[in-house]
Amino acid sequence: MSETLSLWALFLGSLLSATILPGGSEVAFLAFIKSFPHLTGPALASATLGNTLGGISSYLLGRFLPIKNKLQGLASLERYGPPLLLLSWVPLLGDPLCVAAGWLRLNPVACAVYMAVGKLARYALIAWFIL
Repeated sequence: MSETLSLWALFLGSLLSATILPGGSEVAFLAFIKSFPHLTGPALASATLGNTLGGISSYLLGRFLPIKNKLQGLASLERYGPPLLLLSWVPLLGDPLCVAAGWLRLNPVACAVYMAVGKLARYALIAWFIL
């Protein structure tokens, strides 16, 4: 598979793994930088962008959910707001956080920025430990 096609596959895999669909983009990212260490920067950008867009899709899903009653466990997100989305990369926690942020109608730009920073930090740490 070519480098360009591999970057697109990494982007798509990262995007899908950050939605409500199951999956882990860390393995794909790790395999990519092992195969193409000279493309670590583009891999970081591709995986972060894809994963952030997936998180934003979860945010949008929450924004349009017609939930009538306040869900238990939202107090922390209401209290800390968008900075709590730095944890949007955490398995089993990140997707519900993004959905809840949308449902609470937290600032979408701030949410996207915090999601991106958290996700970038995760991929950067993986790259740093591997390379």
